[in-house]
Amino acid sequence: MSGNFLALAQPGVQQLSPYVPGKPVDELARELNLDPSKIVKLASNENPLGPSPKVLSAIRDALAELTRYPDGNGFALKSLLAENCRVDLNQVTLGNGSNDILELVGRAYLAPGLNAVFSEHAFAVYPIVTQAVGAEARVIPAKDWGHDLPGMLAAIDEQTRVVFIANPNNPTGTWFSAEVLDNFLQDVPEHVLVVLDEAYIEYAEGSDLPDGLDFLAAYPNLLVSRTFSKAYGLASLRVGYGLSTAVVADVLNRVRQPFNVNSLALAAACAAVQDAEYLEEGRRLNESGMLQLQEGFRGLGLGWIPSKGNFICVDLGQEAAPVFQGLLREGVIVRPVANYGMPNHLRITIGLPAENSRFLEALAKVLARG
Repeated sequence: MSGNFLALAQPGVQQLSPYVPGKPVDELARELNLDPSKIVKLASNENPLGPSPKVLSAIRDALAELTRYPDGNGFALKSLLAENCRVDLNQVTLGNGSNDILELVGRAYLAPGLNAVFSEHAFAVYPIVTQAVGAEARVIPAKDWGHDLPGMLAAIDEQTRVVFIANPNNPTGTWFSAEVLDNFLQDVPEHVLVVLDEAYIEYAEGSDLPDGLDFLAAYPNLLVSRTFSKAYGLASLRVGYGLSTAVVADVLNRVRQPFNVNSLALAAACAAVQDAEYLEEGRRLNESGMLQLQEGFRGLGLGWIPSKGNFICVDLGQEAAPVFQGLLREGVIVRPVANYGMPNHLRITIGLPAENSRFLEALAKVLARG
């Protein structure tokens, strides 16, 4: 007699749904018999520039050592990050993408009887890492699609161990100022670890977003999480990092899997973090692409949520699922966000100018069909 292994799983896990990534190009091509070369994917907030030549060179140089385990401590990358981020080496934790950092936080600090606080319309990984260890997920209603930080503060109690906040937030693109962040951190109890998810912070440099690194010295209960998947264009290699006090980093390293960042990812990230030209080109492309999409939405009479990321959520004023399916038939992949409580929105990654144009043309066609 076989057991019911869903019923045997932790109650929090039973309530989760598997994370659904953006549809791959090859999958859509198979389903609809489309030419993969003519499909535009603007679904997963990937960098449209392609990899930096310096990154490709670093990867080629590292290929000869594929039979060796990677440096489990990631010394070279951590050294570069410590220098760039103005922290000590022992304050850096490396992860298999920034998702891994979030997972480490959940494993280290959450358990049954404890809780984590985060916002409605926030990254899907927050409930996953919380409920997977049996902790309670306290989801606070959003305010103007963004974080209601006073509301989140009010939800904290003696059993709260973690607060996840994102700036900018995914999928909404909303953000909060340095003053708002500082006021929030001042009021968070010392026993609560605040995880500031800055996966998209590089796109907002020079804007009115705060730099989480400026707050690390003043708040020992702060951890800043960042990634190389977005602005640095290394999504497939999965490398991210956390910056915190040495004590928090030590705790995370106690539950971190050995060799969690592979050799090619380490080499690529070392090259990427030193490639200022690539980063700046990506910012310029993102800024112009954002304006291109906003102008297109304006022409179609559509609203959108202002964003500081490399993506934007358009408000279709109707259920988005049929429009999403229509776009797929046109060979354009975007991201439905009904699972984030946003059934009338689609999230669109900023692409190359021609990709953005192709999306806008397809959107106009689908909307005209009704």
